[in-house]
Amino acid sequence: MGRNRTWFVGVLSLFLCLQVSGGQQQHPDPFIREGYATTSSEIRIHYLQSGQNSSRTLVLIPGWRLPASLWSEQLAAFSTMARVIAVDPRSQGASAKVSDGNTPESRARDLHDVLVGLGVSLPVLVGWSQGAQDAAAYLQQFGADSVAGVVFVDSPVSAGPSEIEIHRQFSQAILSGISVYASHPQEYSEGMVHALFKRPHPELDMQQIVKSTLQTPTDTGIAMLVSDIFGADRRPILKKLNRPALVIGSSDSPLIEVQKEMAATIPGAKFVTVEGSGHAVFIDQPEKFDDALRAFLLALPPR
Repeated sequence: MGRNRTWFVGVLSLFLCLQVSGGQQQHPDPFIREGYATTSSEIRIHYLQSGQNSSRTLVLIPGWRLPASLWSEQLAAFSTMARVIAVDPRSQGASAKVSDGNTPESRARDLHDVLVGLGVSLPVLVGWSQGAQDAAAYLQQFGADSVAGVVFVDSPVSAGPSEIEIHRQFSQAILSGISVYASHPQEYSEGMVHALFKRPHPELDMQQIVKSTLQTPTDTGIAMLVSDIFGADRRPILKKLNRPALVIGSSDSPLIEVQKEMAATIPGAKFVTVEGSGHAVFIDQPEKFDDALRAFLLALPPR
């Protein structure tokens, strides 16, 4: 599988019936605590958390069908300077699998519910791959004033149906891969997971990551992919973004130039290219990624 196939708060309303699970669960990493939250639409969302309550909250959103646990290094690395939360979006990882609402727009509402329940306001959203669509959808629905900053990681924000004309080769690769995924989800997922990385990672359990991707039902995964890329034009909010923004891209990304163009449309956005990395920039080159993200956080206006 080619790398280009891996695309991939204010006041609590009286009408928001969100319940955060009582108590944190034990996680093998002492830095990380696990929890669950139930959204207003009754979706049970799993999350990982590190750090203490502080004025700054970093929210990490993974890519298509991939688990929040891939952010483990960042959950540890940033725990001393922020509260860090990594989520499994609906139908991914340990979160509930549902047949409806598998779109960035629904996942953004889920995320908003979870953050309200956890007492988080003005988060810094970090969206990788599919997570970039979720971050853009969050901005569209809740406004730029709802965040302290936003980071897009190795993915441009979608142009919706226009992707077919604007990025024809990329769109063809995505659409042609759907039948392969539908017919051979195991083989497709194995190829996808291995294509995320440019460097060897003996510390990662690749089979467990593949197993996690397969927890998303195949039909749901197809719906997610189509909605992510072709479902809506999420670019307009970027031109109005009045919060600090950072775009981090792998130099080997087939969409690196598109990411540069996107960064140029965001007022005051900074663009960082990471060499020697696959799509999973934050895992292949954690020091470079963390340095860029840390500098961004330190430059944010104080709360």
